[in-house]
Amino acid sequence: MTEPDTRALVRLEAEGGADEEELDRLARRLRAELGELDVDLRAAPGELPPGAKAADPVTIGSLVVAFSAAGGVFPGLVETLKEWLARQTGKHRIKVTIDGDTVELERATSAERQELIDAFVRRHA
Repeated sequence: MTEPDTRALVRLEAEGGADEEELDRLARRLRAELGELDVDLRAAPGELPPGAKAADPVTIGSLVVAFSAAGGVFPGLVETLKEWLARQTGKHRIKVTIDGDTVELERATSAERQELIDAFVRRHA
């Protein structure tokens, strides 16, 4: 991968009923899937969820994703996140933040989700 020039904070927020173990499992699956992209993944510090015993950023579900703005990597990242959410049984959400601009991905109609994603990608691609 070329030197990354864009960084996004990707934060998984599990459905309200998810416990620490479930959040950990979801975060690890998401991280593995993102690892298949041409991006640099790093754990990001975050707030501890209620009842958490240690500040394991992977358990918390926050990652810094660095990538080159060239080559269409960002639209692929967003598409991967969208597809990952669609395969989950719970109503989880993923927040993607670049330069203070945040988009929240969750289950919505395809048209609603696509409109929101397209606008966000246009601002950052």
